[in-house]
Amino acid sequence: MSQPKTVNAGPSHRQALIAYFVVAFALSWSVELLLIASQQGWLKSPLPFSMHYLAAYGPALAAVVVTAFTAGRGGLAELLGRVLKWRVGWKWPLISLLFPAALFLIGLAVARILQGAWPDVRDLGQVNYMPYLGLGALPFWFLTYGLGEEIGWRGFALPRLQRAGTAASATLSLGLLWGLWHVPAFFYLDTYEKLGLLMLPAFAISVLCGAVVYTWIYNSSGGSVLMVALFHAVFNFFSASQAGQGVVQFVMTAAVIVAALIIPRRYGLENFSPRTRHSL
Repeated sequence: MSQPKTVNAGPSHRQALIAYFVVAFALSWSVELLLIASQQGWLKSPLPFSMHYLAAYGPALAAVVVTAFTAGRGGLAELLGRVLKWRVGWKWPLISLLFPAALFLIGLAVARILQGAWPDVRDLGQVNYMPYLGLGALPFWFLTYGLGEEIGWRGFALPRLQRAGTAASATLSLGLLWGLWHVPAFFYLDTYEKLGLLMLPAFAISVLCGAVVYTWIYNSSGGSVLMVALFHAVFNFFSASQAGQGVVQFVMTAAVIVAALIIPRRYGLENFSPRTRHSL
């Protein structure tokens, strides 16, 4: 009796995730290592530090490449559908747009009380290594670190990690890797260098708490990458600007940490959301 032929099922779920993280880190870190080398004077010709924003696309490009390889056109169409998913009710667009803005206003008020002066809100348009962008800074953040990161982290990695475990375990794994992904920036990016390497543990905690909030938005909006990317862009617009440094940034980060403590208590570790976690 002949034996049945073995069917090649392609890369496993675990292999696809490993491939994704390897490609995402390789793409982003290759840009950032060049910037570190440029800053240290190891290159014959210095590089423009605006290249920093190319590193944002590592996660998105990795998501597209690995999805195309493992799931083909159907997988890419499904991913694009979640990137463009805007019909999620009125609540989540408002949260993504207004929650970071409200935190910024609270930070401004605290800065006024502690420092005796209001931060200059015109500095919201000043982005590292770029000419003054004004309100154009907001779409700039959306098109770079909003979509560039979230198509990957929440578009590809999170739903696959949630397939294998709870929202809590998936967020912990992704949050730790997301924090590690940021490490090279501490060796060349002005705002990160000011923090110093001693602040890495505190930075890792803030990133992990941010991952909890992003999982909450992603699952609650039924897997909308767009909602998470909007939140990410608006949060960066305020907190990564010159107007959002110091006291303002501390207040915004503290609020995210508080939110990350409330979400598991309110919705449980299984989903971090009133809806069932979104998995692939």
